[in-house]
Amino acid sequence: MERKTLITESPDAKGLIAKITNICYKHQLNIIHNNEFVDHASLRFFMRTELEGYFNDETFLADLNDALPDASSSKLISSERKRIVIMVTKEAHCLGDILMKAYDGALDVEIAAVVGNYDTLASLTEKFDIPYHTVSHESLEREEHEAKIVEIVKQYEPDYVVLAKYMRVLTPNFVKQFPHKIINIHHSFLPAFIGAKPYQQAFDRGVKIIGATAHFVTDDLDEGPIIHQQVIPVDHNFSAKDLAHAGRDVEKAVLTKALSAVLEDKVFVNGNRTVVL
Repeated sequence: MERKTLITESPDAKGLIAKITNICYKHQLNIIHNNEFVDHASLRFFMRTELEGYFNDETFLADLNDALPDASSSKLISSERKRIVIMVTKEAHCLGDILMKAYDGALDVEIAAVVGNYDTLASLTEKFDIPYHTVSHESLEREEHEAKIVEIVKQYEPDYVVLAKYMRVLTPNFVKQFPHKIINIHHSFLPAFIGAKPYQQAFDRGVKIIGATAHFVTDDLDEGPIIHQQVIPVDHNFSAKDLAHAGRDVEKAVLTKALSAVLEDKVFVNGNRTVVL
């Protein structure tokens, strides 16, 4: 007996839930958990179904394809642990949180490797018996540097690439290698304070909340589909340094929450938005 997750996206129409669940019943598959959502703006239907039973993927998906409207898509995803490669620069808090949660089982993921443009975080990574690759950007053109990183990342065949405070802007050529597979943590509540020194920007504006945003990376800087966000209250007593310190706790919590949702196949990309079921 296996467990798999069925992911379905379709133009909205009457009876979609009944059609999908009837085919599950036809194939003697038990529904463990089910969530669905209709985006009335785009008239798109999204459904995530956890199933248990004996699977014949080909015939099951063929039956679904016959039953659902044109322009629908369905896929069965096994319950196998997913693999990630993490990219870092010098800040340890997001990397450390992911390493620790993976170590104690709070995050069900295989960390295949960590890649950094400095060796600052090598000793931390190696404490968890995970390979660390330093690819210095010094004296290299951006494209040349990224090509070296891509070569290393692809050898691990990751399901996702996680930017745990990787502080370099990726080129479109890098992004297209991993479409909707790169997850970034941005140190502000997007779309506010895009770019450099967001906490200084926040301080200059006298904000009353600060936050962090985890999103998929696209060619548009800090404008990819948002996966998860969180904020905390602050006030006039906070300096820019205080804001940055408090923000680090938010950043690591938001990145881990977003990564967990992605690893559990709960995130649908819907244009430049996401649906998280």
